[in-house]
Amino acid sequence: MTELEEYYNKFNEEKRLNSRHGQVEYRVSMKYIHEYLDEAAAKVNNAAASVSEVKLLDIGAGTGRYSVALAEEGYDVTAVELVKYNLGILKQKASSVRALHGNAMNLKKLENDSFDVTLLFGPMYHLFGFEDKRKALGEAKRVTKPGGVILAAYCMNEYGVITYGFKERHVLSCMEEKRFTEDFKTISPPSALYDYMRIEDINALNEAVGLERIKIISPDGPANYMRPFLNQLSDEEFEAFVQYQLATCERADLIGAGAHTVDILRKRPF
Repeated sequence: MTELEEYYNKFNEEKRLNSRHGQVEYRVSMKYIHEYLDEAAAKVNNAAASVSEVKLLDIGAGTGRYSVALAEEGYDVTAVELVKYNLGILKQKASSVRALHGNAMNLKKLENDSFDVTLLFGPMYHLFGFEDKRKALGEAKRVTKPGGVILAAYCMNEYGVITYGFKERHVLSCMEEKRFTEDFKTISPPSALYDYMRIEDINALNEAVGLERIKIISPDGPANYMRPFLNQLSDEEFEAFVQYQLATCERADLIGAGAHTVDILRKRPF
């Protein structure tokens, strides 16, 4: 069993996405997922069958928080998950999701140009080095239809530095161990499980793979910094915070500061 599998055997991803900070990330992400699912559905000639004819791929689907919900809305959903424990939970939900065991860097079970919308929400957190990330993004591109959309999520560098380095007071040891560069870019060993990115790193990946950015968003903004405070808000106040994040998630001056980004990309038509 790999360290990643051991981690997810213990880590409850569904609980995270159901927490208040997780709900912010989920609701903002779903808004944009639906925007591009709607775009794909509009291209289908038979309007009555348009939703069921839209094909979505969820790479690194975890226990199915996104894929099961979207399948229940009627979309044709395929999910790929590396961790067998997560895959087992996903399959137990008895949804219409076609759930496959697989690796984001080699989607050998899937054909070229098959999906209207592709989600790559988990793998980029745990892939180390430019080449492995390039392979995963390249595979997402390969299986997405020409003109289709890929939504790729990343963990952001500054959140890691501020939270782990300063809030949890590991900054001096990280500097001594050369886990931060002089300009505080993280250098994560694979044993750390998570890798962190800056916008310029994401841009370099897109250029290497040949994908065109539509927009890039911060799905959670300050939510992860504010976990205890979000839990103290009334339901009405929390809803106002979600609306705040929906209103500000595309602001270029805020995007890199959050815990995550979602890069929304188009595969160029032939």
